[in-house]
Parts: sequence; C-alpha cells; structure tokens
Amino acid sequence: MKDKPRPYQKISRSDTAEDLGKDMVKHLASTLGHDPSFAAPYYYFKAAAHAVRDRLVDRWITTQRSYYSREAKRVYYLSMEFLPGRFLRNNLINMQIDNQCQEALEQHGQRLDEVEELEFDAGLGNGGLGRLASCFLDSFATIRLPAYGYGIRYDYGIFYQTIENGRQVEKCDNWLRKGDPWVFERPEHMYEVRFCGRVREYADETGRFCHSWEDTENIMAMACDTLIPGYGNDNVINMRLWAAKSTREFNLELFNTGKYIQAMQDKVLSENISRVLYPSEEVQEGRELRLKQQYFFVSATFQDIMRRFRKRKVEYSRFPEMVAVQLNDTHPTIAIPELMRILLDEERLPWEEAWGICVKTFGYTNHTILPEALETWPLETMEKVLPRHMQIIYEINRRFLNDIRKRFPGDNERVRRMSLIQEEPRRVRMAHLGIVGSHSTNGVSKLHSLILKEQVFRDFHEIYPDRFNNKTNGVTPRRWIVTANPQLSELITRTIGDGWITDLSRLAELEPLAEDESFRDEWRKVKRQNKERLARYILRKLSTQVNPDSLFDVHIKRIHEYKRQVLNLLHVITMYNRIKFDPEKLVVPRTVIFAGKAAPGYYMAKLIIRLINSVGAAVNSDPSMDGKLKVAFLPNYCVSQAEKVIAGADLSQQISTAGMEASGTGNMKFAMNGALIIGTLDGANIEIMEEVGKENFFLFGLTEEEVLKKKKEGYRPQAYYDGDPELRAAMDMIASGFFSPGDPFLFKPLVDSLFRQSESFMVLADYRSYIECQDQVSSSYLDAEEWTKRSILNTARMGYFSSDRAVLEYAKEIWNVEPLS
Repeated sequence: MKDKPRPYQKISRSDTAEDLGKDMVKHLASTLGHDPSFAAPYYYFKAAAHAVRDRLVDRWITTQRSYYSREAKRVYYLSMEFLPGRFLRNNLINMQIDNQCQEALEQHGQRLDEVEELEFDAGLGNGGLGRLASCFLDSFATIRLPAYGYGIRYDYGIFYQTIENGRQVEKCDNWLRKGDPWVFERPEHMYEVRFCGRVREYADETGRFCHSWEDTENIMAMACDTLIPGYGNDNVINMRLWAAKSTREFNLELFNTGKYIQAMQDKVLSENISRVLYPSEEVQEGRELRLKQQYFFVSATFQDIMRRFRKRKVEYSRFPEMVAVQLNDTHPTIAIPELMRILLDEERLPWEEAWGICVKTFGYTNHTILPEALETWPLETMEKVLPRHMQIIYEINRRFLNDIRKRFPGDNERVRRMSLIQEEPRRVRMAHLGIVGSHSTNGVSKLHSLILKEQVFRDFHEIYPDRFNNKTNGVTPRRWIVTANPQLSELITRTIGDGWITDLSRLAELEPLAEDESFRDEWRKVKRQNKERLARYILRKLSTQVNPDSLFDVHIKRIHEYKRQVLNLLHVITMYNRIKFDPEKLVVPRTVIFAGKAAPGYYMAKLIIRLINSVGAAVNSDPSMDGKLKVAFLPNYCVSQAEKVIAGADLSQQISTAGMEASGTGNMKFAMNGALIIGTLDGANIEIMEEVGKENFFLFGLTEEEVLKKKKEGYRPQAYYDGDPELRAAMDMIASGFFSPGDPFLFKPLVDSLFRQSESFMVLADYRSYIECQDQVSSSYLDAEEWTKRSILNTARMGYFSSDRAVLEYAKEIWNVEPLS
C-alpha cells in the first residue's frame, strides 16, 4: 500500500498586490540581503522573481501530487535547446497576477516594464528548435499534459553577438553572471555519466552472454529545475536541465606542490560539457565534446526516468504504457541505444523484448532536410566515446539490414542507402537510427513531411508507411501575442473576450471586424504604438533614427544561405538604385530590419552579415535616401528582441528557397501580430497562405518542384544576370567594391557562389519574381485601409497555428496521453 503524503502547507501568501509586495520585501532582505529602501531596480527584479517562484512552487507540488495519485503516463521531451526568453512577464501573465505585481512594484517606486528589462535572456538555445521546445512546454502546462522538458543547462549558451566594423564578433554570453532567481538546483538528483573506457564480455551464472562497460571516465550531472506555469490554471510543470559537475573537484596534493592549474584541471575539463551550446566541430576535441554533450543529457535523463518508473514496481513490458519519449531532432537519438543498454545490460532483458519496448517508447521529430543537419558521427569517435553504444548500434543495424535483405533480395544499393552506417567515410547516421528505433517519425509542416516521405527517407517510408506523419508546428499565443504585444492583446480581449488565449481558433471572431472602419482605426493605432516602440529601440541600440511612418520590412532569423538574406539585400540595392536614378519619383518609404546570428565557423553567413552592414552604411549615409530608405541590423538577436520587432513589423520576410525550410515559426508569430508575409511556397508558409487566403499573402518564386527541375536540367545563374539590367546593376555594385571601397574583393566569394551552377539556393532565379512582388507590397501599403483589413484577417485566420493544437496532436496520435482534468 502506498504511503499517503502529508497535507501540504503553502509557502506563499495570497496573490494580492499587498501580499506580493510583502513577499518582495521579505526576499529583498532575507534572500538577497538588501535594504528595501535603497535596493537597486535589479534587486527588485530578483525579489519579484522569488515572490513569483514561491507561488509556482505551491502549484508545482500540487501538480506533481496529482500526477502520482493518478499514475499518469508521462511525456519526456528531450531537446538540446530550449529558448525561453525572459521569464518574469510571461510567468505573471500565465499566473494572471501581472497587474498585482505592477501595483506592488509601484508601491516601492518601481515600474514593471523597467524592472523586467533587467532580466537576462536564458542562454539555452540558438533558434527555432529551442523556441519551439519552449512553446511546447508552455502548452504542456496550459492543457495539463503530464510532461517534462529535459536538456542541458549551458553556462554560456551560444554566444553574445556584437557588430564591429560590420563584422560579427562572438563574445561570451555570461547570462548567469548575476545568478538565476528561477532555478532550483537539485544535488539530490545527481547522476554519474560515463564515457570512453572498454567493454568486457562475459557469461553470467546462468550462462547468458553479458556486457560490462568498464574503466570509464565519469562526470556527474546535477538537475537544475525551472518551473513552467500553465495559463489560467494551477498546473505547473518542470524544465529539468543538467549541469556538469566533476567527480574530482580539487587535487590538494598537486596544489600543495605548487601545481595550481593542474589541481583544477579535472574539474574544468569535466564541466566543459555544459559550458557552451554547439562547440565548434572544426577540431576533433570539439566533435568529441558535442557527442559527449548529447550523451550526457540523455544518460542523466534516462536515469531520472528510470528512477521515476521503478517507483511503480511494475514489469518492464509496461514501460511504454507509462513513458513516452519524444526526441526533438537528431541530437537526442543516442537515447535509443542508451535505453537498449539499460534494458540489456542492467535489467537483463532479451534483445527482442528490449527492442520492442524501445520502439514503442520513442517518437522522433525531424526538423530539417539539410544534409549538414542530418547528424552523422565518425565511427572512430563513437567507438572511443561510447564503445558499448556502438556495439548496440552495430547489432541494431545487423538485424535491420537482414530484414531489408529478406524483403528486397539482391538490392544491395537499397541496403547501402538504408544502413545505419554510412560507407566512405564510415559514419553513424543518427537520423536513420531515429527512424528505425521509434514508432513515429514526424515532419513539422505538410511540405516538409511530404519531402521526408518522397525524397529524404523514401526507402524508410516504403517499409514503415505507418510510422511517418506530419505535425505542423505552432507557437504559444501567451508569449507571442499576450506578452509580446500587450496593446494588441488588450484590443482583441476587449473586443471578443479572453477565450482566444487558450483557444486560438476564436480569433476567427475578429474576421467580420476587418470591415469595421472604427475597429481598423484602433488596429492601426496599436500598430503605430508598436512601431514607435521599435523605432525607439533601434535608436537606443544603433543610434539610427527610423521613421515609424515608413513600411517596416523585417527579416529576422538565423543567417544562412538558404534563408536568402542576400535576396533581400538585392532588393534593397535595387530600391537604392531606383531612387538615385529618379529622385523625384514617389517611393513608399521603407525601413528594412535585419537580425540574426551566423554560426561561428560559417564563413559565408558571416560574410552576408558584413554585406548587410556595408549596404546599410552606404544607404544610411546617402542624403538622397533620407526619408525613403533605411537599413538596420540589430545585433544579438534573442527572444526579448524578437518580441519587440515582431509586434512592430508591417511585412515579414519568409523567403527561403522552396523545399528547404522544414516549417519555420517566425512566419506564424508575425502573422498572428498582423504582419503580412512575403514568401515562397516553403515550409509552413503554404499552410499559412491556405488559412489567411492567397490574396493576403505576397507570394513569389519557384516552387519546390521547379527548384528540383532546374537542378536536374542544369541551373544557369549567368542567364538571369545577363537578361536583367536591374539584377546586373545590383550584382555589379557588390562585385566592384561599391559597398567595400577599402577592399574591392571583399565580397567576391559571395558573388562567385551566386554564379555557380551548383548554387542550390536559386537567388538569381527568384530575383525578378521577388522584385515584382515587392513592388506589389509598396502599392498595397499606399492603401492604408486595405492594408489594415489584410492585417486583421491575417491575425483572425491564424488559429490553427497554436502550439496547443500541435501538442494535442502529438498527445493523441503519437504519445497516447490525455490531458488531466
């Protein structure tokens, strides 16, 4: 009989402004050691965070007790990245105590909108992958799914981006330098993680052939918990991230002999595992560190899952009834051989039973078709770092390929394509492992899922048709409308009530109001306020004055050739040339806003950033452009910056080469906030266009089928250059050094890449279609009433793209889990 827990006595007071204020004062003195009368605003932020955290703990304990009493099946969401942004405002909104907190702070001479700006963005992710994971956590909590997020607690995240002389410079993002008021460190949940060593084979007392992983290098993983509240309920879930701790803290003997650095060496090397997200793979040590990172968090997570499962004292055959594990991209797919290792070596299950449990437990989400992101590992690296797992992968592959040979006798080419081990060079294909070792493989938009089935993983779809499915991404409206755009949120709620916050389909109630002149006027006022706020932000960050009356044309995302920031720049240069040629011609004023980071080792992406800033410098310093064209590159793109930019955007650039963007979520965030999209038929753009209407979407460019046809028949970029005077003029300006007068050949590698027949991104092929579409944008923007109508319809028709809908689809169709009432 289970022990009944004792009644829980809440630690926090009520949610009134008075009691919140009392708790802030208490934490200022007892937790932070500051006199409330003299405490700086930053300490009021920390005090507010602690007061909110007290209330989160009360709700979290109640939530966990509910899970255990109901013996609920748990969902474990494994992701190398989470990108939560700032917590304070979002937590206050979800707990519905933002007004009370604002009042409590005002009683002490502080303003919530100023205090919240002092919080550092959590450096736990890089881009869309991590932000999607954080949106899902918000939805798990809001719809009451018994779920946990697992990842790594990075000390320094990806990097802090500055722009110096137009160049990206990577600096340490020390987001923890002032501590983290939201985290609970859990030394009681510290697990040993093993690497390297050797595998000893032996027969046990029953004669069973066994494996023992021995002589390993060991590191400790300590749990660090951040609580995530649902909106408008008392449900609170946990994001558990692992911090690396050394098993050997300090060598006193070495220290006493004067070897001070060596005395700390073991500790420093061990804890490097959770220092930085995505260490460089340019050197062998970096490659090994990345693999160690992936296994580090997977191993600790499964030790935690097993601890929780073993409490139930049931047969392992019931493991998939109680546990669902979702692998967010290829990074955590090492979890498949890890679970097999536990079941085979520790629990002594036979292979067939262990494999059946494994496949039923895992779901795998693929997020890309780009070859460099379909992760593979050199065999020698895997054999060195994870020797037992490599043995298990070999055995999975042997059994899998035997099955393929039986199904397709004599088809050696198919066997080679489908093998988990790539030949020449010999590498482990982690995406193949994810498909073979799970019962579900999903893409994240209809087009992406179709490409996976028909092109990238065609062979696998042929033998596992029931495993492949689509789950179009979504984003949380709590973060991306209520938190990011409070004025718009207030207008919507005042008009149709607040039910849309948890049922985004109710935004459809706004649709008739697109014809209402007074409502359109209110909508425009909100957009104007957000544009003024963004203009002030740009002035503060760049000392560049931009005109809020201009069209805010926004392109914010990771810098990559397939995202085609260069195509956007070619339009900027074309617009510049047109103004110079005919300065008297009526021009719709534009402010073109870029933001995004380039991977430190990605030369071409960093050159694109250089070109953006060089073009911006030329445009912004030219007196003839004044009031007509401005370019702004905002450094250190992050969630809190995105909130400001998205709310103020008129036009959203979603212009990736068709067939290359898995989904995108920025497109959803912009459209929810009333920005119109200019884009290709790529990723979730297609589904957004279907929802909002083609007439409310600026469509251009080649389709995915046309891109494939051009590649097959032979792409000739030179022909586009020769046949288009405006394109030729823009390209010649870049190539001649117009934007780099001190170094005329600076951008030659970029120009040369655009002229290669192997150029995959079709920039020159899509140029004319893009320019004509941008001309349509300008014409449309002149009609303020029609533009506003389209803006309202974009928001009203975005109900499908809530992460709540996406998560419910995963729960029903992959995890077999129901929300708890």
